[in-house]
Parts: sequence; C-alpha cells; structure tokens
Amino acid sequence: MNDFTQALTVSASGMRAQSARLRHLSENISNADTPGYRRKLIAFETVRDRETGASKVVPGPVRLDQTERQRIFDPSHPLADGTGHYTGSNVNLLIEIADAREAQRSYEANLKMFDQARQMSAGLMDLLRK
Repeated sequence: MNDFTQALTVSASGMRAQSARLRHLSENISNADTPGYRRKLIAFETVRDRETGASKVVPGPVRLDQTERQRIFDPSHPLADGTGHYTGSNVNLLIEIADAREAQRSYEANLKMFDQARQMSAGLMDLLRK
C-alpha cells in the first residue's frame, strides 16, 4: 500500500484508541462516588497491520486499578460497617480530568494528521487528472 494509506491507517487507529480511553475515563468520572468502585485503566499495544504494513495502536485489555480505596466515615450509610466506615472508590477526579484532556488532545492530533493525509491524497489525485 502507499504512504497515504499507511498514514490514514495509523491516525485512524490512534483515534480509535483514544476514543476507547475517553470512554473508560468517562466511566471512571461518573463512578467516582460509587462505593467500592475501582478505577479502570487501559493500556495501548502496537500491532502490525497486515494489509497496509503500517504499525498501528490498539487498546489493550482493561485492568482495574489496585491502589487502595478510600475509607469513608459515615455511620448513616447503608454500607457502613460496625465502625461507621465504608469503602469508597479509588478514582481521583483531578487525575481523570487531566487524563481526559490528554486523550482529547491526542485524538485531535490524530484527526489533524488524518485530515492532512486525506487532503494531500486528494491534491495528488487532482494533479494526476490534469
């Protein structure tokens, strides 16, 4: 395949990977106050596309963050134990929002690369038609 196709494949895979990352980050943010919730983490893997020969990124398996969850004191909570504590989530909203911003910027960069490769390909086709 040509270089334009490889560029489109790479940038499209980056957008898909960041989209998956944003989906898990939004789940983490929406469950920040859910008792017992563990933060979801996603890693990326590089694979070789057999059709184009380009290396592309794919989301790996989702893992649960094993850091300590906070213990919250609220004797009136239905999940509170004998000491009045219950286990909260291990989601830190500041980290999740920063990660979401990073994923958004990466998605936008891949989108610009995709659009640029598409415009260059269209320009080349216009030149070849003349």
